[in-house]
Amino acid sequence: MPLQFQTELTDGSTLSGGQKQRLALARALLIDSPVMILDESTSSLDVLTEQKVINNLLKLTDKTIIFIAHRLSIAAQSDYIFILKNGEIIEEGTHPNLIQNNGYYSQLISAKN
Repeated sequence: MPLQFQTELTDGSTLSGGQKQRLALARALLIDSPVMILDESTSSLDVLTEQKVINNLLKLTDKTIIFIAHRLSIAAQSDYIFILKNGEIIEEGTHPNLIQNNGYYSQLISAKN
């Protein structure tokens, strides 16, 4: 941002998708809520920026963060995972438990690798 915190943004601003997502995350962090729900919050970020953002969010041990994501890399770093298919929870558990169960999540991880 050219004027950092003093930069004025309007609805017609020319921010990229990644810039909009970073601003939304910054706003969410400034609110300082004990619970954050992040729905595809890094989908417009490049892989390196996404990893930096996720790593920093995971350091916030005083918050409950719910990630809604399609990226398996985010799920694998989470404390607990719910797998939804057609709107139904079909599996839940930790990454190691879900891998060990050889279910849908394990198949997704195997297909990715």
